[in-house]
Amino acid sequence: MWTTLEQIFPYAIVFTIPLLITALGALFSERSGVVNIGLDGLMIVGSFTGAFVVSKLQEHYQGSWWVLWVGLLAAAVVSALFSMLHAFASINLSANQIISGTAINMIAGALTIFLARNMTGSGNIRITQGFLPFDIPVLSKIPIIGPLFFTKMYASTLLVVIILLLSTFLLYKTPFGLRLRSCGEHPHAAEAAGIHVRSMRYIGVMISGAFAGLGGATILLTYSGEFTGNVAGLGFLALASLIFGQWKPMGILLATLFFGFASTVANVSQVIPSLAVFPPVILKILPYVVTLIALVIFSKSSNAPKAVGEPFDSGKR
Repeated sequence: MWTTLEQIFPYAIVFTIPLLITALGALFSERSGVVNIGLDGLMIVGSFTGAFVVSKLQEHYQGSWWVLWVGLLAAAVVSALFSMLHAFASINLSANQIISGTAINMIAGALTIFLARNMTGSGNIRITQGFLPFDIPVLSKIPIIGPLFFTKMYASTLLVVIILLLSTFLLYKTPFGLRLRSCGEHPHAAEAAGIHVRSMRYIGVMISGAFAGLGGATILLTYSGEFTGNVAGLGFLALASLIFGQWKPMGILLATLFFGFASTVANVSQVIPSLAVFPPVILKILPYVVTLIALVIFSKSSNAPKAVGEPFDSGKR
């Protein structure tokens, strides 16, 4: 059993990381008061941008490690800019945020596939090499936790962990975090205190776009290796993790780790003898069933921002 856990856990962390960074982005958006259901589309934009930039740079700088980081940065910037469509519709036009986010998903998927097919003919953009896994010296030798957490690591994993810690500090220990959270809880009170609510909401949505783009590019540069126009609904899974984690960074970490582990078990169950006895369909639906049950149980104690999803009208009190 322990050997099986050692085999699965590093891969579970790899699958968790894109979910975690995307869910953190959704946290910033919803804490500012805007529901961003377009995370799937923003992840696709990030994956496409990362694939395009990295593949083009690798044609001239094959083997250069900095190419991958440029791809991540480009994915974050382009997805942040793309998310402004959702921000403009939701904030300036007071559009229904669910419909706007759904439109983002539809536009992103269609546009990136169209561009990829015109570029390659097949719709797939491949990179020659992504991040390589490594063991962290000393830490990987620690009994029990070393083989689980510090082996087969990727550089992108360390980046996302740093972003998680910085996000927690930013949201709860800085004036910016207080202003952002106030816009999602009591926007009119925030405006009365001199906070520009619309600007803060724009920032929240753009951060969610940047983080979702990082999530899509991380998939590409770790275990995918090519852009296909599909992120398997991970944006919606990130939203579920946000709700399951009660809109708190550490809660999101635990929720995404659960989803990552459960999804990894489902994916590798047929090649590991101790897991092959379970029908794969049961293992695949288990995390979703558990989430639905948890949402029903804890719905009355939900910590969602009070004004999330509500268009802001400064003339309304």
